[in-house]
Amino acid sequence: MSRRPSRAPHPPRGGQPASSANAAPSATSSATSSSRASGTAAAAPAPGKGRRQTAGENRASSLGRMGSNDVWLYGRHPVEAALANPERRVRRLVATAEAAATLPADLLSERGLQAESVARADLDAFLPAGAVHQGLALKVDALPALAPDDIIAAAQDGPAVVIVLDQVTDPHNVGAVLRSAAAFGARAVVIQDRHSPDETGVLAKAASGALERVPLVRVSNLTRALDRFRDSGFWTAGLAADARHTVAGANLPDRLVLVLGSEGQGMRRLTREHCDHLIRLPMVAGAMESLNVSNAAAVALYAVTHAALEAAETDTPS
Repeated sequence: MSRRPSRAPHPPRGGQPASSANAAPSATSSATSSSRASGTAAAAPAPGKGRRQTAGENRASSLGRMGSNDVWLYGRHPVEAALANPERRVRRLVATAEAAATLPADLLSERGLQAESVARADLDAFLPAGAVHQGLALKVDALPALAPDDIIAAAQDGPAVVIVLDQVTDPHNVGAVLRSAAAFGARAVVIQDRHSPDETGVLAKAASGALERVPLVRVSNLTRALDRFRDSGFWTAGLAADARHTVAGANLPDRLVLVLGSEGQGMRRLTREHCDHLIRLPMVAGAMESLNVSNAAAVALYAVTHAALEAAETDTPS
């Protein structure tokens, strides 16, 4: 197996994982006639008066206004996973009466948290349009930031797979990759600070709880992050449609950084050049040009982890 010459190891940084509206009727017709006759204009309605709120405004008023920097998770899996994650600081839980009754009592007790009862219509109006909230929403702080060195320190021995995403901008795709990473035992998903989605309810919902289980690591420079992993004993393999070897045929090691680029453009040139291997997924000729990046990540992860996962199942008592 050929690879680039390794660079001298960097000294460890010692990072530690953290914890519009309809106008109201004005005056009566007689008052209007009187003001016209006298040549005076009718008085404008006082602020907050003389205007009906729309149904949506009335519904949202019970929850206030969502701040631009607020992080709200919604849906059963993201909310329950966040409550169970000791690294996640929670601020406020709102739920319909039916949804609140189904939350694990021990999670709420450990958090010292009580759900604020709201109507489903309130959540519909408060959360982003189309949010599938299942009657639950949780205001949280962003998770503590981690660096590549934190992931390396936690994966000192044995097999380890890390996913790197190069300019994947859709939060649904990043969330789906996190979900696959959790299912197949990847240690982290690494993205770039720029050209990547923020940690939002949309991303968390797509991840279905995996945002709390798999570290989402943000870096300013992907190529430097790849070098850091290589210096620590990882090999790097980038998915490319024009690669010579398939995932299975490349004889990849068990300490691996799997790199995927954005749909359409794939990996950028510098990212590609920092990969030890280029690999591809075998597909039926002419059937489909490419896969969605989250689907490609799931297939590639299975290909590189299935032997270890099947061995672990065999060793587990039934």
